[in-house]
Amino acid sequence: MGYVVESLKQLFGKAPARPDSAGMSAEARAVHQAKKRQPLSKEALEAAHAEHRARGGNHTWRNRRWATLIGVNLLFVISYYFDVQLVEGALTAARVVGFHFADLNASLQVTLAFREMVLNLMIGTATVTLMWWLLGGRTFCSWVCPYHLLAEGAEWLHLRLVQRRIIKDHTFHRGVRTLFYLVFALLALATGYTVFETVSPTGIVSRALIYGPTLALVWVGGLLLFEIFVSRRAWCRYVCPIGVTYGIVGTLSPLRVQYDVTDCHHEGDCRKVCLVPHVLDVTVKGRAASLRQDLTSDCTRCGLCVDVCPTSSLRFKVKGADKLL
Repeated sequence: MGYVVESLKQLFGKAPARPDSAGMSAEARAVHQAKKRQPLSKEALEAAHAEHRARGGNHTWRNRRWATLIGVNLLFVISYYFDVQLVEGALTAARVVGFHFADLNASLQVTLAFREMVLNLMIGTATVTLMWWLLGGRTFCSWVCPYHLLAEGAEWLHLRLVQRRIIKDHTFHRGVRTLFYLVFALLALATGYTVFETVSPTGIVSRALIYGPTLALVWVGGLLLFEIFVSRRAWCRYVCPIGVTYGIVGTLSPLRVQYDVTDCHHEGDCRKVCLVPHVLDVTVKGRAASLRQDLTSDCTRCGLCVDVCPTSSLRFKVKGADKLL
């Protein structure tokens, strides 16, 4: 129950809870105390990173994710271009080999706008809910959303400009995303129009790939420029309600990223690459409440932290299964 509550708090903008010594397990407290008595030397840390680099680094999960994201979106393009009717529609609503799929946030917008839910929408919503419950967290964001891939490129440029001190990264309170969530829902209810779907870069890019570009791509370009020069991943972090919706559904998912404090060097590389670094607050020295903790459902399951960790302290796991992936 504590995991569910903490996940929902983080999804709606609360800072991660920081346990005191009384809230820690005896095993975790012993590990923290041992690390205080014998802190890791600079040489040992450099050796761990050197070994990680010698293995060629690790981009396993990033490559799998990119291949999946590109593959899913290409299925829509190829099916439409060759009229094979394997996948019809776009990411917001589709039919895959006859089965209906509907984006959960789009379904909510349509239901609020028209104050009813037709049978096909119910079927599509139920199918997608089950799928993303199994995969967990905000998996849709990093493994399927086409804007996410574009935003990764913008983020790469943004970080290079920050490193060279050409620009500064501006951050905002994460709770503003909850405000946008409510605003878009109320706009749909009040206007009878799916306002969010008009401005959502996810839907705009998906439809542009399948049916051809429109002027709406100017808006997407503006968002990317804002993320390059002003704020890292601003849309995904502070505005988009899609992640909130899927995060709520994926809270009880069996698939999670698990953190093991035992061998962690606490160097912070995982938090540097993470889109939602607050979910990795547990990796800060002295903050793990138990030897093994699951990252909350605000995690996008992108795998970047798993790839970058030199000691495999972060790994995918299936809850209830003994074997780690």
